[in-house]
Amino acid sequence: MKTPYDVILEPVLSEKAYQGYAEGKYTFWVHPKATKTEIKNAVEAAFKVNVVKVNVMNVRGKKKRLGRFEGKRPDRKKAIVTVAKGQKIEALEGLI
Repeated sequence: MKTPYDVILEPVLSEKAYQGYAEGKYTFWVHPKATKTEIKNAVEAAFKVNVVKVNVMNVRGKKKRLGRFEGKRPDRKKAIVTVAKGQKIEALEGLI
């Protein structure tokens, strides 16, 4: 993994993710093989903030049906990043 944009795929856009912005917690979809250290370094490099804590979880894909055909959404990895008090990621604050 070379650049921060290889590690961070996209922000999670949901109401639950938006609630964390007030506490300085930002949620991202990340590369499935990324570690906590790689995620921390990528967020610090991409957004110029100090990361205090990183929580990571694997999200299993849901089974979906369309008529008689059944499929599965892909498995993904989600990271909740806590930034230092008083800091925020301006690029994501405007998405609300």
